[in-house]
Amino acid sequence: MTISVWSRAPLLLTILSLLVVSVISHDGKVVKGVTYDGRSLIINGKRELLFSGSIHYPRSPPEMWRQILAKAKHGGLNVIQTYVFWNIHEPVQGQFNFEGNYDLVKFIKLIHEHGMFVTLRIGPFIEAEWNYGGFPYWLREVSNITFRADNPPFKYHMKKFTKMIIKKMKDEKLFASQGGPIILSQIENEYNTVELAYKESGTRYVQWAGNMAVGLKTGVPWVMCKQKDAPDPVINTCNGRNCGDTFTGPNRPNKPALWTENWTTQYRVFGDPPSQRTAEDLAFSVARFFSKNGTLANYYMYYGGTNFGRTSSSFVTTRYYDEAPLDEYGLQKDPKWGHLRDLHSALRLCRKALLWGTTSVQKLGEELEAQIYEKSGSSVCAAFLCNNNTRIPATATFRGVKYYLPAHSISILPDCKTVVYNTQTIVSQHNSRSYRKSKVANKNLQWKMSHENIPTISEVPIRSKSPLELMNLTKDTTDYLWYTTSIDLDPRDLPMRPDLTPVLQVANLGHVMHGFINGEYVGSGHGNNIEKSFVFQKPISLKTGTNHIALLGMTVGFPDSGAYLEHRLAGVHSVSIQGLNTGTLDLTINGWGHQVGLDGEKLHVFTQGGSHRVKWTDAKGPGPALTWYKTYFDAPEGEAPVAFDLSSMAKGMVWVNGRSIGRYWVSYLSPLGKPSQSMYHVPRAFLKPSENLLVVFEETGGNPDEIKVITANRDTICSYITEYHLPHVKSWKREDSKIHAVVDDMKPKAHLKCPNHKVIVAVNFASFGDPLGVCGNYTTGTCSSPNSKKVTEQYCLGKTSCFVPIEREIFNKENEPCPDITKTLAIQVRCGHKKK
Repeated sequence: MTISVWSRAPLLLTILSLLVVSVISHDGKVVKGVTYDGRSLIINGKRELLFSGSIHYPRSPPEMWRQILAKAKHGGLNVIQTYVFWNIHEPVQGQFNFEGNYDLVKFIKLIHEHGMFVTLRIGPFIEAEWNYGGFPYWLREVSNITFRADNPPFKYHMKKFTKMIIKKMKDEKLFASQGGPIILSQIENEYNTVELAYKESGTRYVQWAGNMAVGLKTGVPWVMCKQKDAPDPVINTCNGRNCGDTFTGPNRPNKPALWTENWTTQYRVFGDPPSQRTAEDLAFSVARFFSKNGTLANYYMYYGGTNFGRTSSSFVTTRYYDEAPLDEYGLQKDPKWGHLRDLHSALRLCRKALLWGTTSVQKLGEELEAQIYEKSGSSVCAAFLCNNNTRIPATATFRGVKYYLPAHSISILPDCKTVVYNTQTIVSQHNSRSYRKSKVANKNLQWKMSHENIPTISEVPIRSKSPLELMNLTKDTTDYLWYTTSIDLDPRDLPMRPDLTPVLQVANLGHVMHGFINGEYVGSGHGNNIEKSFVFQKPISLKTGTNHIALLGMTVGFPDSGAYLEHRLAGVHSVSIQGLNTGTLDLTINGWGHQVGLDGEKLHVFTQGGSHRVKWTDAKGPGPALTWYKTYFDAPEGEAPVAFDLSSMAKGMVWVNGRSIGRYWVSYLSPLGKPSQSMYHVPRAFLKPSENLLVVFEETGGNPDEIKVITANRDTICSYITEYHLPHVKSWKREDSKIHAVVDDMKPKAHLKCPNHKVIVAVNFASFGDPLGVCGNYTTGTCSSPNSKKVTEQYCLGKTSCFVPIEREIFNKENEPCPDITKTLAIQVRCGHKKK
């Protein structure tokens, strides 16, 4: 048989890589499967440019999967990447769960239905800001285990789980070699970041993991991300924000350059201020990677979703990657979604050159260059003109033609002549998210309350001389662990002076603790994502006789990163009371009682049946610490995504119809003085038409009367286009290796399109001149056509979508203001349903 070899890859290594996952039959016909060489993956005998996005099945209900995947496909993706989450599939050793939003097979089959491929990141260590990095708690209790090392107990369980997942995929014929959508699998995850901590054991483990995975014979390649020493034939891949410049390349010339994580924003932890990554910067990074030999780039995340229940790792917010191209509610976040969609279209126009061309680099000036792909003996050519200067635009001459390059931008020329896309120039529309209070859901809410019991040492089942470590007791079944003790004092122990007050001091290994003296709340303390441990110090009131001390310790998710996860600790470490007449009283070995979890959790008061097991009273206004609240509400009107506004609460958890929507922590403010998250997503799949049970457990005190049921929308859409903007990339097509215009009018236009078949009901802003601001907050500059709003209304009102030409004669019939400047058209409209 004859094998076509990428010109830069040594022949022997190329043959070896093809044989690893062979797809060539004895009669020379290509059969199903995936191979690779130094240029790209080869799927079922064809090279492909692959645009991938991370979407994790447990972070949304199955009822949302179809619409999310459809939007990803419409956004130009042809690959979906997901981790496999060991701790949800095997929460108890030997007991498996693949139901509901844990139905991995259903998710992969749905991706296949949408005509997309899958990268399956089995790990089984995944990090992913997921509880314990995906490891089930029971693994920690295996005798003599060391996670992620050349350790027989760990390797046994890792291999057993990996084999089970592979068998499940094979049984359903989901690998590409079987006609399914899975084209890549991943073993381990970013191990290079901890490998040195394990010394020789780490090196041996990497080799074992790679060989173990390949030995499972899936018929598709395996990858290891951030793993320079990935053993052959496993492909080492890049994770990061700028892999086009930071990736040193595959560790063998016969392996393709793959980017498994391009971070679309920064995940947030409680206490974080807002963080964003612009659409322009994302587009630049992807164009840069493809211009430098890349053929697969994955957006992590494309849709982040929600960390329901207790699934997030330490201090990570319930909302996950909300600034991704699809926000937490599954709504398109523009311009990020649209600008990346246009980038994918532009790169597809370069497909032949990128996959079969020979690359060269031409210097065009200071911090200016052209990355060129040409196929010998043909007219196939594509060029990427790059301005690496982050501040100064430039004009570059390429093959006799001058091209304007904005700062920090790449222009894509699919024929080495015609600019069809620039990473810094956004042609797609913008939008802004807003919330509306539901009239139906908030009507006549009646809140009830029930107090959680604060136990004494005589009421709890677990005793020890000193406080016990929290994780070993809770075993990840709850966030909460009570520590209780008592002391007897006589009048001589207490301070005589009124200006002196005893102080309770607790050294805590993390993450949070609430203190109670004789049943009264005295205060809280907590660590943070960087330093989990903290010292709690609060003044307390003591009495003559027996004093009961109760400390409610808790985790906010188990850690998900770093070496030796099995040795992490949390909870109360030492306790003392300062300021007594007799001096400091060390209570660390005073004798302690422990209770795992809350009474309300054990009674399932957050369910319809469980809520009848406790006494409820009317709740009015702010309540005390450790209070359960409940009410009933009807589903909000319409079909928009639903959320709770919990701005009036402090810290706790929320359930709807018995299903946890996650932890909230509104009282933990960022350096900007605002909570990291105050709106909490409730999937409509969790709701009934009426009589939905909402239960809130508030830890330190909040006001349930101010909780609101709201709906989210992106009905405010905008456009910001200059006279010199490029025409939309869809204005071009490739035919006979040449780029042709497919529209007659190539002048720039503002394009607006409402979501969900709505129409434009109002033009809130329009200015043709030099407007300022961003979508949702535009203002006029020094110059604006007085007809701007009228013209926009004529083109757009009452329509689902509209085009507004950027032409001076349309906006200025006479007496054009500031005719000597380059004009910009900024438009903001509101979408809504047609009035019947």
